Amino acid sequence: MVDTATAVINKPAWVDLATTDPAAARAFYAKVFGWSVEVNPDPQYGGYGLAKVAGKDAAGIGGMMSPDQPSAWAVYIGTDDVEGLARKVTDAGGTVAAPPFDVGDQGRMSVFQDPSGAFISAWQGTRMGGFQTDGPNTFGWAELNARGVDSALPFYEKVFGWTPKTSDSPDQPYTEFEVDGKSIGGATEMNPMVPAETPSYWLVYFSVNDVDASHRAALDAGAKELLAPIDFPGGRMSIVSDPQGAAFGLMKVSPGG
Repeated sequence: MVDTATAVINKPAWVDLATTDPAAARAFYAKVFGWSVEVNPDPQYGGYGLAKVAGKDAAGIGGMMSPDQPSAWAVYIGTDDVEGLARKVTDAGGTVAAPPFDVGDQGRMSVFQDPSGAFISAWQGTRMGGFQTDGPNTFGWAELNARGVDSALPFYEKVFGWTPKTSDSPDQPYTEFEVDGKSIGGATEMNPMVPAETPSYWLVYFSVNDVDASHRAALDAGAKELLAPIDFPGGRMSIVSDPQGAAFGLMKVSPGG
């Protein structure tokens, strides 16, 4: 567990879905990704379910912490000092939306908001370290879609020590965040066609064997298409929203991509 925890320090450690209808969401994602979702019977976890791939923890599905929030996927960054991280967030111009708190005996978490308005969470695991598996039908990438993305890049550099590496594409510059020389996430300016009331947000992508097939499976299961499958320099991707409105991406990275 110590080795696992160390491996995710300042990197994506977990993703979970807060949804208006956990039972319907569990059924939807089981159809799309083949997940087996085990709901914790302990009342203190509020019906939180662990989505498993080949018996290994891949993601979480739970209810809403607040009835006025939309269904959405959240990204958790691993840390060994969530209190210290919260102080860094404030010092870097962010907001601590939910101060550090215990999640049963599984670990401690906190929720932050960056200067662009996007929410991102932190996880300090004890019993639960985070992802137990990778590969098809598991977490693949996390991407910040922000209004005024340049204002957010220094925040992530200061808080998590991420090194931003921005492409020089004149059409759509893209930033990759690196830790120890390896890309762990991305950031881009929000598409101007997105409705003005949509706040900055982190988008979760799941790796799949066949983007087109998984995209069709999602639509057949009740998803809404947000972006049809397209090629990008590193592979192929699409974006959908589940029946409760939570957006997520599908991606397959090309060999060498």
